[in-house]
Amino acid sequence: MNSDVMTARRQVAETGTRLTADGLVLGTAGNISVRVGDLVAISPSSIPYHLVTAEDVCVVDLTGGQVAGLPPSSETPMHLAIYANTDANAVVHHHGLASAAVSTAVSELPPLHYYALQLGGPTRVARYATFGTDELARSVLAALEDRTAALMQNHGAVAHGDTLDRAYDRARLLEWLCNLHIQAHRMGSPRVLSEAELADVTRHKAERAAS
Repeated sequence: MNSDVMTARRQVAETGTRLTADGLVLGTAGNISVRVGDLVAISPSSIPYHLVTAEDVCVVDLTGGQVAGLPPSSETPMHLAIYANTDANAVVHHHGLASAAVSTAVSELPPLHYYALQLGGPTRVARYATFGTDELARSVLAALEDRTAALMQNHGAVAHGDTLDRAYDRARLLEWLCNLHIQAHRMGSPRVLSEAELADVTRHKAERAAS
């Protein structure tokens, strides 16, 4: 096992404890993965995060064949589908309470804040399917088109990135946006940013970057 794969296994183990500390999972829910070439380090199945060591973290190839570690997460098909269809190098899936709650109520998370643009735009909700199935993987892929994060109906959230830190930050941002949605609706009918207003933000950022 080369050093890059061992580093990825350690990152997965350490990030699992972050999920718990940040209140994004209960028990053994959720999963994390990092791609290293033709191999993927992914959370092991049904092991509490605080007990997972780097050596426990599973390594699979891009077809799902196990190379090392404990048995992989049940959501391995979803992770592998994301790697096969995007430029992601890391994936984070969590069951944050706000994300899970909002996923039951909307088909798309409306942009109440321009931070939605950090995820590619309004966050779609992947149609419900049983966890761990190819059907769920296909549903998530559809929701992720031109996006870096999605909600999973009656389930939770998923985000990807070119690094694990970026994927994790996006996963946390989605939970924040869902919390915003819940809090705003408690006060009434919140104002949603228009496509023109979001376009203005994108244009403003491009102009500042060019200056």
